[in-house]
Amino acid sequence: MADRPDISEVRSFDQTKLKKVETTEKNPLPTKETIEAEKKG
Repeated sequence: MADRPDISEVRSFDQTKLKKVETTEKNPLPTKETIEAEKKG
């Protein structure tokens, strides 16, 4: 079993110490109108 990593720390990890965060989209896809405007200009 030497090829497997030691996961004993993962099993004892306390999830209550994690902070709750809200994810936001930082790089949204362009709209169809934006694509058409760039093709023309």
